[in-house]
Amino acid sequence: MRRFLGYERALIVTAVEVERAEVLGGLGADGQAPDALEAGAPVVVVACGVGPAAAAAVTSQFMTMAMRQGAPFDVVVSAGIAGGFAGRVEIGGLVVATESIAADLGAEGPDGYQSVDDLGFGTSRHDADPALLRQLRQALPEAVGGPVLTVSTVTGTAHSKELIEKRHPDAVAEAMEGFGVATAARLWPAAAFGEIRTISNAVGPRDRAAWRIPQALATLRETFAILTGRGL
Repeated sequence: MRRFLGYERALIVTAVEVERAEVLGGLGADGQAPDALEAGAPVVVVACGVGPAAAAAVTSQFMTMAMRQGAPFDVVVSAGIAGGFAGRVEIGGLVVATESIAADLGAEGPDGYQSVDDLGFGTSRHDADPALLRQLRQALPEAVGGPVLTVSTVTGTAHSKELIEKRHPDAVAEAMEGFGVATAARLWPAAAFGEIRTISNAVGPRDRAAWRIPQALATLRETFAILTGRGL
């Protein structure tokens, strides 16, 4: 398997197995055992489960195992499909996160929503590694750059879309794992973090008939082929 953007060892974290399979296909590694963590493999792809808690737990698990093997990861990427904000990215399009934001980590009150940052309890934002971000933007010039939101409940009504857009007017996409992966990755300061998403649907009123999951998965495969030099 080829290296990811020239990094010595990469951990790619998806939510579900179908996303993992497409990433592996892009890497030219179809059929790899689901739970494989081959010592020293240049790229390891794992499906962590849905949501930021599962993402943080599994990312930490794999990074700890790699450290114990003496072959730590130097880059960690959250990857998969996502909802995109209309007018900022098209369905079937590609997003590279400038930062991963826990969009619903905070408190509601009479004065509206307050993030954990506002409350003084920590941070709801993790920036993408600047050097990795530059590499991704150079390799994927068609990608839309911007904040990617991490939510525990997918936005599914016009009202909830209005509220989340008001709080995050620059956000380009919404997913469920990026902030969790980033939180775990930051425990290893030497590891660069990034998030890549392909767009299957528009954020807003839930309309399954309008979703284009196969198209987004195909874009995911193509993206990782490019990032390992197989699609150039």
